[in-house]
Amino acid sequence: MDEIKKILPNVSSSPHFRSKLTTRREMLDVCIAMVPIIIWGAIHFGPYTLLISACTVATAVAAEYFYEKLMHLPITIGDCSAVVTGLILSLNMPPAIPVWVPMIGAVFAIVVVKQLYGGLGQNFINPAIAARCFLHIAYSGLMNNFSYGTFDNVTSATPLAMVRAGEPVNLWDLFIGNVPGTIGEVSTLCLLIGICYMIARNIITPRIPIVYISTVAVFMFIVGGFSPYYVLVQLMSGAIIFGACFMANDYVTSPVTHKGQILYAIFLGLMTGIIRTWSPTAEGASYSILLGNLLVPILDRVSIPTPFGKAKEKRGKK
Repeated sequence: MDEIKKILPNVSSSPHFRSKLTTRREMLDVCIAMVPIIIWGAIHFGPYTLLISACTVATAVAAEYFYEKLMHLPITIGDCSAVVTGLILSLNMPPAIPVWVPMIGAVFAIVVVKQLYGGLGQNFINPAIAARCFLHIAYSGLMNNFSYGTFDNVTSATPLAMVRAGEPVNLWDLFIGNVPGTIGEVSTLCLLIGICYMIARNIITPRIPIVYISTVAVFMFIVGGFSPYYVLVQLMSGAIIFGACFMANDYVTSPVTHKGQILYAIFLGLMTGIIRTWSPTAEGASYSILLGNLLVPILDRVSIPTPFGKAKEKRGKK
């Protein structure tokens, strides 16, 4: 026994490996990653976008607090997950939408999608994506009106709509973000800064974003007549990069296994390409991620590795 104690001086129950990373720290890092996007939105579309973000975040936090207070549950607003949901939702809004629209979306995201299913870690779809899709259905006119801000009285067509109409799109404007669109999706440069920050902080792995974006690129290269220009326009337009960075990588609603994550990302890429190419709507990222969330339990089930020795036992029984 003494020899065993010398070899294993500290034996404790699992988990044996602990991390100083907390949910609050992760959520704060996600918020920091969105700062360049928020700043560009305010510069490009005007300071009204800051009011949209502030009201949406405040509503999300208040909805979580009052629901948990009413249900006599532990108050969890300190983990900042509601803040992240509010920010993501606000950045998916047109730049001059009435603030009450994303506020309604924030209540839907927190109460209906998150809290009614048990709170953080129990929701089966991403709250911000579900709220955006809900608002698209409930207030389609307001959610698809981009004749605001810098582009007021100039153009109301997003790059995706211009591509569908056969109009040319400037790639440099797309990269910088000098185009119409939602607050957070227009600047590829700012989005890439956010992605690099989260990868450097080990908040996300590049697996899902790389596979997702690559799948969309291959799909669009084929259906777009093997045109690199068409592929670049598709990748830098709409919510593909934003979704790959801030929504598809959600810990709760994405697969836990490496194989599952790859299958999930391929599915997202194919669905995004299909919706953008053959559906009435030019955007497909949000609906693709929403559908992908629903498949996650199946992907986790089919991609879980076989425990050591289990296959051998099955062969022995035969």
